Amino acid sequence: MTADAAARLGRLLSGSEAGKLASQLADHATLTQALHVIPAVRRAEVRTALEAAGIVPGKLEVAVPVLRAIEGAATANRTTISPIWTLPGHLADYGSLTTAIKDVVLSARVSVTCSTFNFQKSSMLWKVLKEVASRGTVEVRVYMDTEAAEGSSWDTPTCEQVAAQLPGALVHRTRMIDGKYVRNHAKFVAVDHQFLIVTSANFSMSAEQKNVELGLRVHSPALTEMVEQQLLHTEATLYGLVH
Repeated sequence: MTADAAARLGRLLSGSEAGKLASQLADHATLTQALHVIPAVRRAEVRTALEAAGIVPGKLEVAVPVLRAIEGAATANRTTISPIWTLPGHLADYGSLTTAIKDVVLSARVSVTCSTFNFQKSSMLWKVLKEVASRGTVEVRVYMDTEAAEGSSWDTPTCEQVAAQLPGALVHRTRMIDGKYVRNHAKFVAVDHQFLIVTSANFSMSAEQKNVELGLRVHSPALTEMVEQQLLHTEATLYGLVH
């Protein structure tokens, strides 16, 4: 396996994906079977990269140490944290602005997972998420609050309208428990299983440009994937998929 081929795999796979692939192959799964741990929109690209690295039927054993190395490297990456602000008059003296979130989302190659209480059409993410979802190569997941999305104004899309806006995305809305809807107040954006932005800002123009809002941009594959996995594990109980 060449260094270039290994580096390409490292760019394509998150730490947990590499670890899951390694476990599957170590348990003697076929390449096709093992690739089911990768989201469907990216399986063909990952298979091509694996085959280019010499990981083909009959030689799958060479993949396990390489994949474990990718998993370990992702886990060992140093965490970096910086503030991200919304301040009227652009008064932030350090960190970046909430409007910079769009650039992080547009840079996505693998995945975007986001959660919000209030999603409005005036938000920059209304168009940006559509652009990313329309690529067909990035897995997009959205978690929404059902009651907040029930069209309280022209600017507030329903959950169905959000799903229609984002072709191919998985849009989830809160379920009822004990006769009341769960409130989705978690506000974050996760990109490529590496970058996590946790913020007080909703997905709205006022939160992005006019309010006082504070968030943190964290570069930590381990933490980002931990947050994503937590919501994945609660989907069946707390959320329903919007069709």
